[in-house]
Amino acid sequence: MGKDKLKRFEENKSFECLHQPEFSDVFNGDCNMKGNWNTLQFKNNNPVVLELGCGRGEYTVELARRFPYKNFIGVDIKGARMWRGAKTVTQESIPNAAFLRCRIEFAQSAFNCDEVSEIWITFPDPQKKKSSKRLTSSYFLERYRKFLRDEGVVHLKTDSRFLHLYTLELIKHNKLELIEANDDIYGTGRADALLSVKTRYESEFLSQGMKITYLSFKLRKAGKLTEPEWDPGDL
Repeated sequence: MGKDKLKRFEENKSFECLHQPEFSDVFNGDCNMKGNWNTLQFKNNNPVVLELGCGRGEYTVELARRFPYKNFIGVDIKGARMWRGAKTVTQESIPNAAFLRCRIEFAQSAFNCDEVSEIWITFPDPQKKKSSKRLTSSYFLERYRKFLRDEGVVHLKTDSRFLHLYTLELIKHNKLELIEANDDIYGTGRADALLSVKTRYESEFLSQGMKITYLSFKLRKAGKLTEPEWDPGDL
């Protein structure tokens, strides 16, 4: 392991905005922040919004800057990457941004039922070969239901046309309420304050001429979610 990464891991311990529960606590559903994010971290009753797979935390940080009356939590397992976001939040004293080092499939161990109002999924691996690993699959949506309020909004921003179309098909198949679907947010002028945040990777995708897509939908708690019969063809 490189010296820089070791330094980041050590500095991560000093950030009050970065929570790193022990795996045993997460596995057993005993994370001390569960149900206490607004009380212990944010000291307010504002809506809690998650970014799953936040990486360096660029989207979490910028959304917190732009929407001060919401609380944003970036979730990822890569502590060396989250160091960047946690350091920015600490240096700039951004009060409504925090981070959780945790595998996404165990996120329900850190959040109570209905504790989360919205979920952002930004540029995840499309996982073309195995649907259950896709962060918008029925497998993961069932997990999100455990902490997302009823009819809470899920946002997907991606460069993957494959994942965009798959998620649209899943929404249709499960009769979920689609709020918006856009297959080229910059080409259509849709990139407002909510969508115009550009991470380093997104900027690279745009420089290569790739289109950035976006969709959002409401996730209800009632009813079983299943996978669609979907043929991606040559995607």
